[in-house]
Amino acid sequence: MLSIHAIDNRDAAVASLDPIKSRLLEELAEPGSASSLAAKVQLPRQKINYHLRALEAVGLVSLVEERRRGNMTERLVQATAASYVITPSVLEPVAPDPARFADRFSAFWLLALASRMVGELGRLIAGAAKADRQLATFGIDGELSFRSAADRAAFVEELGTAVARLVETYDSPADTPGGRRHRLIVALHPTPKESASRPVSKEKHNEH
Repeated sequence: MLSIHAIDNRDAAVASLDPIKSRLLEELAEPGSASSLAAKVQLPRQKINYHLRALEAVGLVSLVEERRRGNMTERLVQATAASYVITPSVLEPVAPDPARFADRFSAFWLLALASRMVGELGRLIAGAAKADRQLATFGIDGELSFRSAADRAAFVEELGTAVARLVETYDSPADTPGGRRHRLIVALHPTPKESASRPVSKEKHNEH
């Protein structure tokens, strides 16, 4: 089971947004059958079976095992991931394109970058899992406060200069033997008022 599955298929996206199917995905963090789920969500087993088949058809649920129960075969299934995110590629004709917003101070450009990152990471994680290989990633997430807009502007300028210096130091030609291009995104935006404050943290993951 993946920690997060990025949904890039329209049929799967529609299925995941259905209230009953999303409830079943929640319950299927652990293997379950139509009978066990029927008791939890208080729906007929036949109706649960219908939804499970639909989820299985779009790859959001997978078969764990089949076992005989009297004259019946009970199918145990499990969600393919603990959590799901729908990628912008599901709405490909109207998906945000960073190239349309060539302003690094534009909130729309930042949102388009984030959307692209979701799609790219989803494909990378799926490819790594299929190849049974590790995917090296790194992230910095945190909050800080500025005394004034001038301080914020000064921080952004220094951050941009520092990142540019690092890029110049470590960037190599795309055709360097054994090399691989990496995407670098540095983001700064106001913290939504309802979000809890937390210190800056760094995370490095090797995931399948």
